[in-house]
Amino acid sequence: MIWLVLGVVLWSAVHLVPSVAPDLRAALVRAVGENGYKGLFSVAIVVAIGLMIIGYRSAAPALPQHAGGAVILFGNLLVLVGFLLFGLSHAKTNVRRFVRHPQLTGIAFWAAGHLVAISDARALVLFGGLGLWALVSIPLINRRDGVWQKPEPVPLKAEIKPFAIGLAVYAVVFIAHPWLFGVSPLPG
Repeated sequence: MIWLVLGVVLWSAVHLVPSVAPDLRAALVRAVGENGYKGLFSVAIVVAIGLMIIGYRSAAPALPQHAGGAVILFGNLLVLVGFLLFGLSHAKTNVRRFVRHPQLTGIAFWAAGHLVAISDARALVLFGGLGLWALVSIPLINRRDGVWQKPEPVPLKAEIKPFAIGLAVYAVVFIAHPWLFGVSPLPG
């Protein structure tokens, strides 16, 4: 479990540096340049993901309590909302007029959906940790960036492609979930 905890902590720390320690970020950029900083950031994120995968797979589920049918379906709905918000965050969409941080909000929904369906210790560390990171990041980024300037409305057709991409990625992950992660997202 220690590798999983270290992975979640590393992921969170690396992502939080620009918001909570801008002087540290600036010092790193001065020392290694902007591209060097981005390279270090990327390497740290890859290491964090590796630690989370190794940690999750090596940690025995402690008292696994997988939820029943309706609860799992609700969890799937939360995960779907997460995927859609994440997809809609990568384009100029009207969602950005109502949700300042659709990507982080999407991660919070994704994490909540998993926590609704799975309640073992390693799920709590992984999904709870990443969900908490996303929720903590939002006010920290708001404080750093100041007053939110809502984007101008865009035509509804601007929503179609990112929505379809988010839905397609969700469908692929949903179908491949048993092979990718060893657990079916379907009840029973």
